[in-house]
Amino acid sequence: MTGIILSGCNGKMGKAVTRSVAETDGCEIVGGIDIFAESLSGYPVFSSPSNVSKEITEKANVIIDFSNPAALAGLLEYAVRNSIPAVISTTGLNDAQINLIKDAAEKIPVFFSANMSLGVNLVCELAKKAASILGDSFDIEIIEMHHNQKIDAPSGTALMIADSIKEELDDDVKYEYDRHSKREKRTKKEIGIHAVRGGTITGEHQVIFAGHDEIISISHSARSKELFATGAISAAKFICGKPAGLYKMSDMI
Repeated sequence: MTGIILSGCNGKMGKAVTRSVAETDGCEIVGGIDIFAESLSGYPVFSSPSNVSKEITEKANVIIDFSNPAALAGLLEYAVRNSIPAVISTTGLNDAQINLIKDAAEKIPVFFSANMSLGVNLVCELAKKAASILGDSFDIEIIEMHHNQKIDAPSGTALMIADSIKEELDDDVKYEYDRHSKREKRTKKEIGIHAVRGGTITGEHQVIFAGHDEIISISHSARSKELFATGAISAAKFICGKPAGLYKMSDMI
């Protein structure tokens, strides 16, 4: 039985993971962490990692994190101190926080992905392949759409796609987030990234390669949060028993 500590358990994604774990053989949530320390799903919930009881720690094989960037440092410290692998699914992280993940991965196995969907990761690979073939003869734009409650923009997934494309292009390619203040033509050395927030959109991502008289589009549409929850659970099973290191979706698939 894989014992999971779920960070951010009372949030929307945390609730989705809770539902998915209940339908997954060989897994159970032994404890949750949430700033609102209320037990809503039958397992004990603690307000911070430092408050998690020793009894829960002894039952835990892995941590799944769908919380807030502000909680990352304390969660990684807890994971390293107790030698518990961690799946980090929280988005909106800055460079310093990503470096914390890399530091932790030197001591424990850490699975880190801005998106836990297999389909999105396939989009990254397809976009990367397209960029390698089309080069700078096509302009590249990324459009992402999410619900009106999402606080970070652009999405971590949009940046993940852009990073995949940039690997095939020159290092001097820049991300262009806002053109309203510019009065100049688009350059070839940029990837446009645009965020839309509205309604209850779960997650839509489109990569546009615009060339002379032709357009190539690669897109992904998420219809529920359950697909991200399923991916996180699969990642949790994957890293249990792995040596210390930084793992990503391509390692699992």
